[in-house]
Order: sequence, then structure tokens, then C-alpha cells
Amino acid sequence: MAKYVYDFSEGNKDLKDLLGGKGANLAEMTRLGLPVPPGFTITTEACRAFMADGQLPPELRVEVTMAVRRLEDAIGRNLGDPYDPLLVSVRSGAKFSMPGMMETVLNIGLNDASVQGLAKFSDDERFAWDSYRRLIQMFGKTVLDIDGALFSGALDDLKVARGVSGDTDLTAADLQELTGTFKDIVREQSGREFPQHPREQLDLAITAVFNSWNTDRARLYRRRERIPHDLGTAVNVVSMVFGNLGTTSGTGVCFTRDPSTGHSGVYGDYLPNAQGEDVVAGIRNTLTLADLEQLDPTSYAELRQAMRRLETHYRDLCDIEFTIERGKLWMLQTRVGKRTAGAAFRIATQLVDEHLITMDEALDRVTGAQLSKLMFPQFDAAADGRTLLATGMAASPGAAVGMAVFDSATAQAWAAEGKDVILVRRETNPDDLGGMIAAVGVLTSRGGKTSHAAVVARGMGTTCVVGAEKLDVDVVARVMRVGKRVVKEGEVIAIDGSSGEIFLGEVPVVPSPVVQYLEDGLDVALDQAADDETRELVKAVDRILSHADTVRRLRVHANADTPGDAHRARLWGAQGIGLCRTEHMFLGDRRVLIERLIVAQDDAERQAALDALLPLQRADFIEILREMDGRPTTIRLIDPPLHEFLPDLTELSVKVALDAERGASGPDVERDRVLLVAVKRMHEANPMLGLRGVRLGIVVPGLFALQIRAVAEAAAALLHEGARPHAEIMVPLAASVMELHLVRDEAEAILAAVAAEQGVALRIPIGAMIELPRAALTADRMAQAAEFFSFGTNDLTQTTWGFSRDDVEGAFFAEYTERGVISVSPFETIDRRGVGRLVRIAVEEGRSERPDIVLGVCGEHGGDPESIHFFHEVGLDYVSCSPFRIPVARLEAGRAAVSAAGSDSR
Repeated sequence: MAKYVYDFSEGNKDLKDLLGGKGANLAEMTRLGLPVPPGFTITTEACRAFMADGQLPPELRVEVTMAVRRLEDAIGRNLGDPYDPLLVSVRSGAKFSMPGMMETVLNIGLNDASVQGLAKFSDDERFAWDSYRRLIQMFGKTVLDIDGALFSGALDDLKVARGVSGDTDLTAADLQELTGTFKDIVREQSGREFPQHPREQLDLAITAVFNSWNTDRARLYRRRERIPHDLGTAVNVVSMVFGNLGTTSGTGVCFTRDPSTGHSGVYGDYLPNAQGEDVVAGIRNTLTLADLEQLDPTSYAELRQAMRRLETHYRDLCDIEFTIERGKLWMLQTRVGKRTAGAAFRIATQLVDEHLITMDEALDRVTGAQLSKLMFPQFDAAADGRTLLATGMAASPGAAVGMAVFDSATAQAWAAEGKDVILVRRETNPDDLGGMIAAVGVLTSRGGKTSHAAVVARGMGTTCVVGAEKLDVDVVARVMRVGKRVVKEGEVIAIDGSSGEIFLGEVPVVPSPVVQYLEDGLDVALDQAADDETRELVKAVDRILSHADTVRRLRVHANADTPGDAHRARLWGAQGIGLCRTEHMFLGDRRVLIERLIVAQDDAERQAALDALLPLQRADFIEILREMDGRPTTIRLIDPPLHEFLPDLTELSVKVALDAERGASGPDVERDRVLLVAVKRMHEANPMLGLRGVRLGIVVPGLFALQIRAVAEAAAALLHEGARPHAEIMVPLAASVMELHLVRDEAEAILAAVAAEQGVALRIPIGAMIELPRAALTADRMAQAAEFFSFGTNDLTQTTWGFSRDDVEGAFFAEYTERGVISVSPFETIDRRGVGRLVRIAVEEGRSERPDIVLGVCGEHGGDPESIHFFHEVGLDYVSCSPFRIPVARLEAGRAAVSAAGSDSR
């Protein structure tokens, strides 16, 4: 029979699957001898059983009873005792951190009788009633699903009535009155009295935490962070310690390093006479830990010692929650802290230099998504005409420009219309998650670096500024005021998450220092860096990216169609071109030449079009091969949906009909008539699955021959120059090995002819683009005629799933994601079970026929971090992606190698 409850003394940090992150780390701190309030964890298995059956497992009630009694014996107080009550908190704790997404209830065990006992025990009547009103407020909102604004509104009304600004200014009598008001709200809104029995409170709170796993905001957060929906959450029941016992008590959150910059030091927020939710909610602006040192030097020293011990133990930045109860420090939580992209790279290299981790571990600690963030443009500090509104705390870096909006729903609606928005709030709460995801930036007038807005934005990589006290945010009037200036909803503002500055209107941007490093090299980037912090970041990125290059097995190529793209790709570290799309070379002025070729009525017309195209194609290939000198350059033969190179049938039909009606004549009119006949003959209901790729090359005589000759002549010309062209020819959309044989036979004859004409030796491999399920499933036969495979995962995904990317992503993917059909678009990340299995089959069967076959991928998945790990796993030789994703691919290819090596060693 499953064991559902574990005391903190029974667990450790490696049991996150079972105990959740919070429970596992509470157990680990207990094992380390740190001052953790006693408690126990209800496992994720219990949550999964609850989700499956719709009720708590019957054994759980028994195990909770036993755990509560052990807790009472350890502390010497009983739950619900009217004279000396034990109070507990009930907190969620999933395997992966989901800040602010799920529920917490504090002060479980208080009722009309025990509140009197708490007052006597604490010798503080005000504290007792403050704790009781907090319980009713949190219980009502979390467990009974009552609108939290009713409670906060009643609190605000009371403060106005008493003429005070803060809740700490309310007296014991005020709070007793407020408790009665809160109980009335519970009765009116839920139809029942606030429960007085402590065990009922506990059971209902546990159920509420389990239910919170499937709230809309929790599911939305998991979808964004790609956390599986079936993990469930653990529940941590912890004996209460109180930060709201007067000026010698308080609560705080701290980090062992700055999560925004990565710098070592003392970083965190502290609130005297408060409970933990006050810090996270951002309802009061906090003090610094330096202020804590002045208020309570003993507790501060103990906290610093615990911070150092935890960072050494976890060998990483730790995020810590703590409470001080009348001068006694208690550790409530620790976890490996979320950090900004820049902090991730700095911290990783700092820990290497401190000999706490290896370079392989440093590489594993950063991600391609973080590197991508560092490549975004930044505000130009030297730009003239910037209007500074205010300055807050820099919580999550980046440069965000957008229209100010004052609620989550508006943010989502405007973002859906393609508008950039910045969500402006007094403070955010979990219900704002949808708007935070939709916004390009988040701005709050309250809160510190550990407030809900800061923590969630940092985790998502969204630009964020918090605690801008000069801003008066009026969500009802939908404006924010800064002195006499009023900023209305819809006006453009800009926020700098690195400096905390808030500007009115657009602000010019400049390339990031990381992009400058990629473009110009390390020395130039260091010379032009604005400050030591920037230099430190650039050095950290260079060290980790260079290490990734030394350990990765996958080569990184680029998808590049022009010499300019090829040049950028080479600068950013591409080792070749994995996809040069030749159809892109025939757009614009050249489109008419392809049109003439396709509709030619005799050999003479066809040859004239080919003769015009050949020098243009040859020049294209010369420039690209010259740019990629010595590096493999895979040139895909033309693969257009035919309609892209022919006039629109409806428009041409109307034009010919109007000409006929007017009796018009002449060469152009006749040409249109002839063209209409050809367009009607070639019109396709579904061009993406029609006459394209290898089919077009076989059906239209001379088209592929033209391109193959252009490649061969370009390579020969460069060989005469003393260059080292490394061209490869790829046949698109092949589904049968006979298609490949037909093209290969033609290609080999042309290559031999050009080599003889030019007096050079040409070695140009011919391969296949695997983008149809049949090609993947017959890869052993395809390998008989192909020297390499390149997986075109865009079309392979379309043809495997049976839907068009251009049509479905906006049509129903949102609903499919919401209803759990897919967790992420298969066009963004490889569908391992379906498309991925086809890739795996093709790799195995292709190599069984031709062991030395070169295997790569050239779809957009080639630049997706998660997909790159899959491609490493199945044994591809390279990935190819757009030039701007090359650094990300280099990094992730290195991480994939390190991760695989770690798995092998285990």
C-alpha cells in the first residue's frame, strides 16, 4: 500500500518526484540541521490519486492523523487547543517551481476559542486577531473560492475609517472587528459559517491545494513552461512560526546571489511584523537585508551563515524564505532560484571559478532560451529626447516598448490583435498570469525583487520593473499618474529591466553586447562594453559557448539563401549551410523567367528561358560558395508550390474576360490568353501536395538540369580561383527511390560533362530531403541512391499530422493546447512519438544500407533547443537553422552532449 505522508526527517532533496520541490528541500534543510519548523509532506502520489478518484484516498486521513499527533508531541502543543494552540500552514509544492500559481493557507487551527489562547500564549492580543483575520481571508479565497477583493476591500475600508495608511496601524479591537466582517463575508458568499473545527480546516485546505493544481492559471503556467500536467503537487503541512509578533519579528525572502545580475552579495527583501504572503504579494514595499542587519544583527548573522551553507550544499544560487519570530530565525523554504538570462551565465562561470562546479556543469546550467534573450536589442542610452517618468527596481532585464494596459484581460485581447503591450499594475497576483504572458513587459508600483511580479517575470524571461513608488496606478480610471503627468491606457511607454527606468513613448534600441560579440569578436566587444557588468557578461557567454563548441558532437549549419545570410551565419559560428532554398532566388524580377519555363509550349521557348536563368543561378551559387569557402553547402533543387510562380487563376481569368469584352488585342493580350490555358491546366486544389519538388523537376524538362549545371559551373569557377567549394545537391520531396535514381542519373551526366569542359575534378554529393513519411519508412532503399539525408521536419510534420502549418496554428492550436491534445506546437518542437519516430526509423534504416551516410536536419526544429537534444540522441551529424538561431543551436548541441554523457555515466 502506498505511503502518502512523510515527516521532514524522512526525505531528502533527491525525492522531488514524490515530495515536490518544496517538501524535498524542507527535508534536506532538516537533514542539514538548519532551523526548520517541524512538519510533514503529503506526496504527489496522493494528489494523483485524488485527481483520478475525485476524493482524498481513505488511507490519507489516517496517515495525516498520525503525522499531526507526532507533530503535536514534538512541539508540545495541540491543534485547536483553546489555551496553547498548535497552528499549521498548508502549502503546495510541485516538482517544478511554479511561483504564485498554487495555493497556501496560513494559521490553520485558529477558531473563536483558540484565538483567545493564542492571545494569552503570545501576550499579544493584536497579533492573535491579525492571525485569525488572515486565516479567514486566505481560507475564504483559497478554499471557499470567494472573491479576494471582498476581503481586501473590507480591510481598505476599515483603514480609511480609522484614518490609517497601513494594516500594522490597526489596533487589536480593529482587527477583531475586521475578523467579524470577514466571517460575515464567508457566510454571505459561501452559505456556511467559517469552519471552527481545526481538522475540518486542515482537510479542506489540503483538498484546496490539490484542486489548485488544475486551476486555469496553473495549467496556463505549465503550458508555457512545458511542465507535464500529470505530475500533481505535494502538500506541505508546517507548524506555524510568526513574523507578525511585533517589531522583533518579520519575514523575508533572500537570494545567495543577485538573481537579476548574478553578483555575489546580500540580496533580498524583509518586512518587519509581517507574514510571508505580505512580501510576495507586494502590498507593502520592503526593507533590504542591510536594514535587517541594523534591526536584528544576531538573526542576520545566522541567516548569512545559512545562506552560505545552502549555496555550498546545492552548489547554486538559492532562493530562501525565512521568518524571524521574536528574534528566533526559522527557515521556511529553499530552492535553486530562478534567475535572469544574464545572471545565469555569470553565476555559472563564477561557480566554476570558485571550484564549485565544472565547465560541463556550467554549460548544463544555462539554456538556449536564455542565450536568445541576451541577443535581444537594448535601449540606446545615448539617445536624445527620452522622457523619463520614474525609476523603479530592475527586476528582470530587457528593453520593452508597448502600450500601457491596466488589466490582464485587456493585455491578452490587445496582444491577440498583434499589439505590443506593457501590463501596469499596483502589484500583480496569480490571476494576472495570462496578461503577464501576453505582455512584452510588466510594471508595478509596489513590491520588491521577490514580489510576485518579479519572480514570475524573471522565470518567464519577461522584462519587468517593480516598486516604482512614484507611479500612482489607478486601475479603475485606467491611468497612471506621475506627479501632474497622466498616462492613459493605450499610450506607449518603455521600461528598462536592467536599470529600472520607465520612459514615456518610444525609445531607440541598439544591438545587445552579446550580438556585438558574435559579430565582431570578443576583443572588440570587451573594448566597447559600457561597464564592467557588461564585460563580465560577454566573457561568461564566450567561455560557455566556446566550451559548448569543444564538447558537442552535432555540427551546426545554417539555412541561408543569400550571400548576406551566409556571411552572417559564418560570423555566428555556422560550420556549413544545411539548406539553400533555390526557389527563393526566383522571386521578384526573375519570377517571369520561371513562369516562361513552366508554360513553354515548345523546346525553343523552354531553352530560351533556361539560357536566361543559367548565368543568374551560376552567379548566385558562386557568391554563396565563396562565402562558405571550404564548408559544406547543401543546395536544394527548386521546390516551390507551383502557384507561387504562376499568376492567380481568378485574377487572370477576370483580366482575359475583360479584354475579350472590350475586344482588346495585341501581344500582351494573346500572352495572357495562352497563360490562362496553362494556368488552368496546372491549377491545383492543394498546391503543397501537388506538382512541386522532385515531381516538378521530372515533369518540367531542363529545370533541374539547369540548376545542377549552375552548381557545377560555379564550383568549377571557384576551383580555378584557388577556392575550396564544397557544394552538395539535395533532391526535395522524394517519396520513391526511383525518383532519386532519375535525378541522380541526370546529375552525374551533367557533373561529368562540366568537369570535362572545365578541366577540373568535381566531387559534389547528391542526397535526399526526407520530408514525407514514405521516404522515412523506405530509408534503406532511399539510401541506395542518396549519399546524405536531410530531414525537412516542417513538411514531415505537416504530412505526418495531416495539417497545414499556415492554416491550423491560428485556427485551432489554441483550443488543442487548452484541451490537452498537444502541449506545444509540433512545428515548434519535434513530435517525438510521431515525427520523431519516423526520423529514428530513417536514421537506423539509412545507416543499415549506407553506414557512412551523412544525416542532418534542416527544418525549423534544427534551432529548437528541445529538438536538438532529440537529434543528438538519434545520432544525426548536424542540425541546420536560421542564422539568428546558430548560437542557440551551438549551445544546445553542447548541452545535449553533456547531458548524454551524464546519463551514460549514471
